[in-house]
Amino acid sequence: MKILRDPLLWLIALFIALLVWLPHSTPLFSSLFPQLPRPVYLQESFITLTIAHFTLVAISSAIAIVIGVGMAIVVTRSAGREFRPLAETIAAVGQTFPPVAVLAIAVPVMGFGKQPAIIALVLYGVLPVLQGTLAGIAAVPQSVQSVAEGMGMSAWQRLIKTELPLAAPMIIAGVRTSVIINIGTATIASTVGASTLGTPIIIGLSGFNTAYVVQGAVLVALAAIIVDRLFERLALWLSRHRHAQ
Repeated sequence: MKILRDPLLWLIALFIALLVWLPHSTPLFSSLFPQLPRPVYLQESFITLTIAHFTLVAISSAIAIVIGVGMAIVVTRSAGREFRPLAETIAAVGQTFPPVAVLAIAVPVMGFGKQPAIIALVLYGVLPVLQGTLAGIAAVPQSVQSVAEGMGMSAWQRLIKTELPLAAPMIIAGVRTSVIINIGTATIASTVGASTLGTPIIIGLSGFNTAYVVQGAVLVALAAIIVDRLFERLALWLSRHRHAQ
């Protein structure tokens, strides 16, 4: 069957199987790391950590998408075009600022937990979304804009019905990059008390427990691959939908 040959479904099945199996994997990790008295991370459920990790990524990515797309729309309108260099510079600075430094600044003000981590992830996630949206809107043919204007569409209607639909593939590409970056970067949120798949990695590094690091890293890497493949499917669907129209 075609479904059974789908690599994405196998990846998802493998991820779920690892979540269930890892708490019972002591024999394997004891043989791989015989010097460790506790080779399997059991302080929290891997399922709970995964849900917390994806929740953090989803919240920060949603905020980054709203900010990135919103900024791109504003600076591509005639009234806001002069602010485009400033918007791009601010977004670039936000991504080049080390997330650890953002956490160090935010924690004294906001305390430990998700809030400082969300700020760091949003700063890291805005730039790819902004760049993708700007590129997508810029790629909309002027002839299409002229036809839409000739049909009596308002500026808002042209944006919603013409520009954003045609720019969607590039916007999705920017969102894809942003989300994948945030899946990896969210691991450091555990340094400020947020539960993520980075928790066993951080505890493993601080306690010289390589097994914990491996368990967390494998799950984070697999999660990023799965989400990347899902975005690839979405991009293909959008492409086919556009051609069908």
